[in-house]
Amino acid sequence: MTASPAASASVPTAPGGLPLIGHAHLLARTPLPFITSLRDHGSVVRIRLGPTPAYVVTDPVLTRTVLVTEAAHFAKGGKIFDVLRGVFGDGLATVADGETHLRNRRLMQPMFNRAHIATRGNAMIDQVGAMVGAWEDDQLRDVFADMNDVTLAAFLVALFGMDLPTDLQREFTVLMPVIMKETIRQTILPPWVTRLPLPANRAHRRHIARLRVLIDQAVDHHSGRSAGTSLAAPDPATAPDPDPAPADAAGCPHKAAAGDVQAGLFETLSAAGDQFTRRQLQDEAITLMNAAIETTATALAWTLYELTRHPEIEQRLRAELAAVCTGRSLRQEDLDRLPYARQVLQEAVRKYGPAWMVTRTATRDVDLGGHRIPRGADVVWSPYLLQNDPARFPEPSAFDPDRWPPDRVPTTRDSLFAFGDGRRKCIGENFAWTEMQIILATVLQTWPRLRLVSRPPRPQTAITVKPDKLAIAFGTS
Repeated sequence: MTASPAASASVPTAPGGLPLIGHAHLLARTPLPFITSLRDHGSVVRIRLGPTPAYVVTDPVLTRTVLVTEAAHFAKGGKIFDVLRGVFGDGLATVADGETHLRNRRLMQPMFNRAHIATRGNAMIDQVGAMVGAWEDDQLRDVFADMNDVTLAAFLVALFGMDLPTDLQREFTVLMPVIMKETIRQTILPPWVTRLPLPANRAHRRHIARLRVLIDQAVDHHSGRSAGTSLAAPDPATAPDPDPAPADAAGCPHKAAAGDVQAGLFETLSAAGDQFTRRQLQDEAITLMNAAIETTATALAWTLYELTRHPEIEQRLRAELAAVCTGRSLRQEDLDRLPYARQVLQEAVRKYGPAWMVTRTATRDVDLGGHRIPRGADVVWSPYLLQNDPARFPEPSAFDPDRWPPDRVPTTRDSLFAFGDGRRKCIGENFAWTEMQIILATVLQTWPRLRLVSRPPRPQTAITVKPDKLAIAFGTS
């Protein structure tokens, strides 16, 4: 891949840049039209973020070169990851390439094997069912906020076990959306602004510190339960009644099985013992929670919106679910028998990203597709751009689950880069598909009718491509 300057051409520069700010105004005002327009200017296109150049890869073959075949020349890095590292610490998604990343990934891989995830499926189904079933009939719901809450609650059950104290669950649910909004702010602002002693910056640091305390409490609770110890019981005369855990609810179909999986996925990581410090355990838990919430919630929100636009797809989904479950509640073993649900979710992930801009850093002067990339430069790739390319997805704005036949698993060779590729590919991909199928199926089983009550949402770029406003009423008739 490395070439001499004479062997490679300079990279074309995107039009529309302004003095001092470069293309930042286009990324701020029309980010998605701008990023997708770059494919018209070449397979690698130079943009400027202020005075700093960045190189956007618009071709899927070259993107795979960056992520897989020549990954050693393109390290995970750039402004976005610098900000995220300040929030997550050195979790798996943000730690630098090298031995530490490889070691941690090997230690964490057992958490995300399909068979291991399956042992947590029924607990997640119970949690999701309890939350979705508590919605009021025909009540207007902020779907993106709801999906954030449900995905977080399901992930906490899978990660820390079914007996996580209710007060911890509630504080996680309140704190995580706040931290995500603050993190988005940090990625947009210049680095020097985020270092100033401003009230917003101080609040962000306090929230991160509190999140680490909550994770410590969850880990300590898990450790105490695993060792057979019991926590001090509250005085029943003064303590409020806790909410019942989903698996303890009367008539829960999975109650008997739930007792065998109390510990959660995190026990696998904790079992690594002295290979992880307490700080590293915190970093990994924070990284997993943030990665699991925003992207999954975004994909689910867009999926529900598309179902309100396509009643024929909704009815096909409901027919598949009815045929598999035959009048009973969803079970973990049903998921592999719901291929159309997976197709619908894959199309939502394809159409809406959910990530729209990801960065790498060139570790040396390299030649990429005949273009010279200097050492230290930011190299940008965009799942949204690649997955909305009409050359690979005819009529990309159309929502068509039949793009994904059930007998073929999509890969990056299909230009589906939502989970990345190569050695830094998202470790939680299997978990994400399981969680999304559980939530989608549970919503449809619980609520026979979906009705859009807001204007059609507009895509809004943050870390993901999320709906700016989406209200749906869920009804029983």
